[in-house]
Amino acid sequence: MPRRTQACAAAVFLYAFALTVAAQSVYPTGTTIYDPDRAWNGYTVLSPLGTQAVIVIDMNGNVVKQWDGYVNSAGGPARIFPDGVVMAANGTNPPHQESLELIQRDFEGHVIWRFDRNRQIETREGGTIWSARQHHDWQREDFPAGYYSPGVKPSIEGGKTLILTHTNHSRPYVANAPLEDDRIIEVSWNGDIVWEWVASDHVDELGFDGDARNAIKAAPGVNAARGSFDWLHINSATYVGPNHWFDEGDQRFAPNNVIISSRQASFLAIVARDGRIVWRLGPDFSESKELRAIRQIIGQHHAHIIPKGLPGAGNLLVFDNGGASGYGFTNPTALNGANAFARANSRVLEINPVTLDLVWSYAGPRFYSSNISGAQRLPNGNTLVTEGANGRLFEVTREGKIVWEYMYPRFSGAQSSNAVYRGYRLPYDWIPQIERPKERAVVPPPLANFRVP
Repeated sequence: MPRRTQACAAAVFLYAFALTVAAQSVYPTGTTIYDPDRAWNGYTVLSPLGTQAVIVIDMNGNVVKQWDGYVNSAGGPARIFPDGVVMAANGTNPPHQESLELIQRDFEGHVIWRFDRNRQIETREGGTIWSARQHHDWQREDFPAGYYSPGVKPSIEGGKTLILTHTNHSRPYVANAPLEDDRIIEVSWNGDIVWEWVASDHVDELGFDGDARNAIKAAPGVNAARGSFDWLHINSATYVGPNHWFDEGDQRFAPNNVIISSRQASFLAIVARDGRIVWRLGPDFSESKELRAIRQIIGQHHAHIIPKGLPGAGNLLVFDNGGASGYGFTNPTALNGANAFARANSRVLEINPVTLDLVWSYAGPRFYSSNISGAQRLPNGNTLVTEGANGRLFEVTREGKIVWEYMYPRFSGAQSSNAVYRGYRLPYDWIPQIERPKERAVVPPPLANFRVP
């Protein structure tokens, strides 16, 4: 099927499918499914959007630790280091979707490290303050993918931090409006910026065809409050990390190269340390039979290489949100060429990054989060999935069986949202200050018998 026909068909499907996916107004929260024998047991750290805290729960959904004072409404992951150390973004810079600082704290809440001295910004009161301008992602250099893998103990102090940030400028060769551009910086422990990469400098390497370049040039979707065009909306930037591809001689997968994901433009890429794009997936998924087998990736989040020591190590894992994204030809639902592709369901994809074979995928019934979200490979081969927009996290086996499910119970905001940006599972001994909890199976009743009194 030609790409234009595919896009039109997808738009019709999106409308029809959306009519069938209406959520109920009453449902249980907390842990709703738990099989202790099949799940990989540990704590789960949550990054809720409407709660000004980083929260850790046990397998039964009990809150066992909470660090208050993290205003994370801009969105971004909180991560736990060994010995109960937390790091997350804090503060907002409206109308920009970004945070003012990254803060690392110990178990008691004492600040270990803080970074905000990236750029000075104007406040609404007319003054200036330092800001990290961080958005969506950050990564400590010896913490592959930012989650637990056997044999890796990330450093609590020292080392560099990779930070995804914004920069605003005009680039007429890219778009006819000022850009809200993506700038990746690497920061030393002392807070010095030691490396940087700006997306617009590499527009010719990103795989856009003529239709896509024309659509971007017209700058659809300029944010009036920001006065700028968030043309790529990169939402993940992480070190590739140690991997067998590099060990076997493939320099594209050098551990300190950076893998990025553009939500708006529907591509993933690896950036070498000299700035070149050395590997890319998308934005055109009709270029080969392997890409056609994967099918169009839309609005994706949390692209990363599975760390060494885990099942599937070296493969790409990505949460393919669906929704609408991509630039290209105009069609009935993309009159200006933006959001050229649409799909109203989500997928989790595991892809061999060399052969581009689809190794594993999950696309369960009524599984859909059009934004945020993520996926983590666990040591037992299961995958922890964050269906972020709905505040749902679940652990799924390779056979597609859900062995743990949790619904975030705190609702806030005008839309009464329980959205969770992302969750990560970690071993109990990474927070030794907490007594290991008891694990109690949760077996849900048959839906036909489930009643509200």
